[in-house]
Amino acid sequence: MEVTKLVLSHCDHFQFPSQKASYTYDIRVYVPEGEVPTGGYPVFYVLDGCSYFQIARDVVHLQSRNAPRTHVDKAIIIGIGHQESDTTKRRFYDFTAPADEYIYPPRLQDSELGPHGGAVDFLAFIEQELMPYVQQHYPIHSSKQSLYGHSLGGYFSLWVKFTRSELFQTYLAVSPSVWWNNHELIRYAEQFAANMMPSEHNNIMITVGEDEGFMIEDADKLREVLQKCHLTVGAYVAPKENHASVVSTTMSRMFRFGCASVKE
Repeated sequence: MEVTKLVLSHCDHFQFPSQKASYTYDIRVYVPEGEVPTGGYPVFYVLDGCSYFQIARDVVHLQSRNAPRTHVDKAIIIGIGHQESDTTKRRFYDFTAPADEYIYPPRLQDSELGPHGGAVDFLAFIEQELMPYVQQHYPIHSSKQSLYGHSLGGYFSLWVKFTRSELFQTYLAVSPSVWWNNHELIRYAEQFAANMMPSEHNNIMITVGEDEGFMIEDADKLREVLQKCHLTVGAYVAPKENHASVVSTTMSRMFRFGCASVKE
């Protein structure tokens, strides 16, 4: 596999062709300055990287300067992005699980969403191609890895938790699309909770904006399912925030949770 890389100051930016997903992803990497900690840096894999990589990078770069107060440690950020030409449709494919049937809410029934159900291949890309590449080229701590997603990316983050819980140590979901396909994520959560291992710990954080209406109710339903099985879920409703604004106003809170969850 040939990877084209453009090296920036303390950042890498390259196109990563995936055989597993038959797609070329836009990958951005931030590596902190200074001495590498014993065992390597924690790492945050950030979905929709073309939109959110810079925010994530700045949160870590600025707040890790005073980690004892901010509780945000130095960490490597991996932004996973799509090509600008097909971002919207590819998100619906990569971030959604396969299903025999898809049921759309009224607001989407006339929309051209493209194909769905590519989450298995997208996860295979992350697990079998991207993560080994990151492990080989960057000083990460393999037991301090977090997955961060917003909206459909938040759905995907939680879907990975419920289907491949061992892959990451922390799962961060902002305004997750619990509504997708008639709330199928609730059913994934119920199945996960029913088969949950005793060692499962508090490594899920769900954040929504106060102005997101039904998405608050959906997040509460999901959290209740998990809490019935004694799995605590971090939760936060951001005052006066909406679906677009909630990411920038909650990123540091989410990363603080992620850093705390992977402490040795």
